[in-house]
Amino acid sequence: MSLESTALPTAELLKSRRETIAIAESSAGGLIAASLLAVPGASSYFLGGAIIYTREARKIFLNLPMEKLQGIRPLSEEMAQIFAQTVKEDMGATWGIAELGVAGPSGTPYSDEVGITVIAVAGPVTASTTVRTGDDNREGNMHKFAKQALSLCENTIGQYDTNS
Repeated sequence: MSLESTALPTAELLKSRRETIAIAESSAGGLIAASLLAVPGASSYFLGGAIIYTREARKIFLNLPMEKLQGIRPLSEEMAQIFAQTVKEDMGATWGIAELGVAGPSGTPYSDEVGITVIAVAGPVTASTTVRTGDDNREGNMHKFAKQALSLCENTIGQYDTNS
């Protein structure tokens, strides 16, 4: 599946509604943003994104005070939701997506589990999910994480009634 075809449904929803999106992704390594940018006309809906792969990157790109994360479990849907809301607000977007995970082949200081990602969408409505691939194939997981993030985004945006 191509980058463009993965993001096309989300991109079409955003374009038709004249809405915008911003991305904060970690273990997907930029594939979420790349997919959205592969669709012609991306400049009408894509405001920007950051790869927040390290604690330092999260601190700089999300400009989050550490106090805001006190008591929040790393690699949780709650943390992803805070990141999605932050990138949305910082970029002035209608929607924000955040993705955090462990692509493999080994664990991280945050989780020994490999093939796990937490994804959140923030906007007029919010959603989040945890995905477990059961696989330690790093590149394969990166693609699966990006696809799941775009699917959650499409479903969340699609279910939101702009007339309500």
